[in-house]
Amino acid sequence: MPIELDNLTYTYIPGTPFEATAVDGISLKIDDGEFLGIIGHTGSGKTTLIGLMAGLLKPTKGRVLVGGMDIAAKGYDRKALRRHVGVVFQYPEHQLFEETVFKDIAYGPRKTGISEMQIEMRVRQAMALMELDYDAIKELSPFELSGGQKRRVAIAGVLAIKPRVLILDEPVAGLDPKGRAHLMKLITHLNSEGVTIIMITHSMDDLAENASRVVVLNGARLIMDDKPEKVFMNQQALLQIGLDIPYVARIALQLRACGKTVPEGVIRFGALKDCVKRMLEEKR
Repeated sequence: MPIELDNLTYTYIPGTPFEATAVDGISLKIDDGEFLGIIGHTGSGKTTLIGLMAGLLKPTKGRVLVGGMDIAAKGYDRKALRRHVGVVFQYPEHQLFEETVFKDIAYGPRKTGISEMQIEMRVRQAMALMELDYDAIKELSPFELSGGQKRRVAIAGVLAIKPRVLILDEPVAGLDPKGRAHLMKLITHLNSEGVTIIMITHSMDDLAENASRVVVLNGARLIMDDKPEKVFMNQQALLQIGLDIPYVARIALQLRACGKTVPEGVIRFGALKDCVKRMLEEKR
């Protein structure tokens, strides 16, 4: 289910002294199965952009096409959109509200009108994907869980709807390194199973390792759109708008400055490891 943004613009409180354009003329197509990373400094329009993609905001100008259909058009089935496009906002654990883990995860599927047997199956499957023990925690209050578990329960509630597109806003924010690595592993697994991932993050390292494509926003406009290795080659341009490059890319630059042969576009740990191994073998 591809998503296409056609000259998309969104202006907050237009016609007033407080008018502000958060998304300005963005055109973009996201194909099935992509892992798209969205980066940009605070206020660049990232969260507004995903709100438009998810149908939570109506464009001031332009269109959002999901599966070729304009989601703001009169008569569009918004319930179908909710079944196909899932959204995980920043700190989703703050949105937990039900008495038990099971009820929280089951809330979305229950709204679709499926049977109780199907609901239970959906909950079990979503919890398994998030590596949560169904029998151990299904009857617990979600507020009794650890921070990482709460976040995985919140994401499981979205996955239980079985979306074909998963939009995530800073999903690893606030997690410790172990929790961040665990959650990123689960997200990349979903992508390998065919779920389209659209993720806002400040973690360039996560995108370098996992994204198939990265777009950069600045001043409400789209200024870069390419493979991660191409985007992160533009270190100076990224630094000028308050962004950084991945840790591995910084090491590669330092090695080149020392006269070492490191190919352009090395941004992943595995590729850097191979380069270092080759250097050591050449010294023997």
